[in-house]
Amino acid sequence: MIPIARRALNTSLIAKDLSSVTSRDVAGEHPDAAGISRETVEAIWQSVESLYRTGVHPGIQVSVRHRGHQVLHRAIGHASGNGPHDGRDVVRVPMTTDTPVCYFSASKAVTALLMHMLSEQGLVNLMDPVSYYCPEFARRGKRTITVHQILSHRGGIPAIPRETPIEVLWDRDEIWRILCQARPVEVDGAKVAYHAITGGFVLQRVLEKVTGDTIENYLDKHLRKPMGMKWFTYGIAPENLNDLAVNYATGPTPHFPVSWVVRRALGGDIGTVESVTNDPRFQEAVIPAGNLCGTAEEMGRFFQMMLNGGIWNGRRVCSEITVKRAIQQFGSLQIDRTMLVPMRFSAGMMLGGNPVGLWGPNSRYAFGHVGLINKLCWADPARDISVSLLNTGLPIVAHHLPALAKFVYTVCRQFPLIPETQRPLVAA
Repeated sequence: MIPIARRALNTSLIAKDLSSVTSRDVAGEHPDAAGISRETVEAIWQSVESLYRTGVHPGIQVSVRHRGHQVLHRAIGHASGNGPHDGRDVVRVPMTTDTPVCYFSASKAVTALLMHMLSEQGLVNLMDPVSYYCPEFARRGKRTITVHQILSHRGGIPAIPRETPIEVLWDRDEIWRILCQARPVEVDGAKVAYHAITGGFVLQRVLEKVTGDTIENYLDKHLRKPMGMKWFTYGIAPENLNDLAVNYATGPTPHFPVSWVVRRALGGDIGTVESVTNDPRFQEAVIPAGNLCGTAEEMGRFFQMMLNGGIWNGRRVCSEITVKRAIQQFGSLQIDRTMLVPMRFSAGMMLGGNPVGLWGPNSRYAFGHVGLINKLCWADPARDISVSLLNTGLPIVAHHLPALAKFVYTVCRQFPLIPETQRPLVAA
């Protein structure tokens, strides 16, 4: 791509030989065990390469599982040093399959399952008002808002007040005070309005109240350690900050009305989002709705465990009914009042649809979550797949969107619907 075009599109430098910037976990790919061809794997990988060539994602990781076997596990590009404005003298750090990346809003899927696990353990009734566990939340008309409404983006507090300083995000007590003082836009749960950041803090407070422990420790005890994760933590330890992939605002600068939607959903423009997400204070904080960090393989592992009905490597992580409750549709397809697009939600997951949905064509049974629009993490029981595509660019409306959609459609095409009798039980 010529320099003028690169400046106009705000993209990173793309190597002519993509193999020179590709990392592959050869030992971790088992297409034969899953009964699929190498051609299938390469077709999916070529769609990832096409996305990388758009230049909006300096680094990409991908993990795909089919019938429980990982069939694709690769990375391409750089974890840092090849952003649109990085000079030639900046050290370029390769993106590998083991590089931790911030999942952003895909974190919500994990936090949601923790809440469903609390319900399984009898510590929380998701239909109870939040104020039953945290009485101070009842202020200014929020007495009847339930935990389930928060999980399904119907809690009436989709955003923190506009004048709130960004530093509040890593001050647990102050963000909780602000949310308790917030006046809801509604309390009956009738309308969907995506809770980008707020819901996670509410769920965290409830979890910590009923367990007497931190959400970090609960995640560690009930998910991360039982599933053998290396990363998969809210934020990242100070000693590992340099390992974390850098985020880059790429693509053309959004203008109205897109810029208005971005500010409405995220609380700032995309440049501010880039600055905040690369701030060590954000990276070390605990933000349950937006800063879980890990690899594509680890998030794919999480969704595979859900496909397995709550089992990982023969060990039960949660019950099958807990998984089914986490992915059960709540309400009908509606225009989300925050993102202004039609969405189907469960109590914690973004759902697919027929004849076409977020997770591709004929994806009625699929469930997952996006992270800052571009990170795609989902499972589809009707195809018996779990997929995790992570990247480091933060483009909103840019020339990469056809390639991103093509990746989803390629996965669906390469893994057609399987007979109902062969599907995981969570599809029943």
